[in-house]
Amino acid sequence: MKRTLLTLALCIFAATVMAQSVSPSLESYNEKRLDITQTGMLVLGGWAVANMVGSPLLGRNASGPDKYFYQMNTYWNVVNLALAGFGYYGAATADPAAFSLFETMQEQYGVKKLLLVNAGLDVAYMAGGFYLKERGERLDEDRWRGYGRSLVLQGGFLLAFDAILFYIHNTHGQDLAPFLTALRPYPGGMSLVFQF
Repeated sequence: MKRTLLTLALCIFAATVMAQSVSPSLESYNEKRLDITQTGMLVLGGWAVANMVGSPLLGRNASGPDKYFYQMNTYWNVVNLALAGFGYYGAATADPAAFSLFETMQEQYGVKKLLLVNAGLDVAYMAGGFYLKERGERLDEDRWRGYGRSLVLQGGFLLAFDAILFYIHNTHGQDLAPFLTALRPYPGGMSLVFQF
């Protein structure tokens, strides 16, 4: 009886220590994930602001395709700035301690999936840009040539941005492994394994 009570007390103590050590680590993991997202949104926002300020300045005396190139850069980056602002706000206001392990895994999977979908869209933007450039050449239309060049540039930047951010999030996602190795499935549920 004493041995059973001692074993039970040790298990409760170990579970308490494990819970206290896992929670801050998971919170730290989420804090870093959110920091990565915030940094990414600052980079995207910086690109957008640079385009929105620089393109009108560079394009004020431009003519031909260059006029439309700078014009589209400005328009395109209004959307980029809005997306960066919403993304930054979402990451900055999220509470890293509020995510369970399951929610953390969902968030990690979701951000990686979003970046892969965005990369596919970036390729489509570039393809559309090449199409507009070619169409502008065929029709001798400066607007299509300028817009096409802009879409190729913006799509290329976004493709590189999304690929780098995916790589960083994917690398960070490997830090979830210690949380998952403590879980063991068994018929009818899951168990948490404590190793001493």
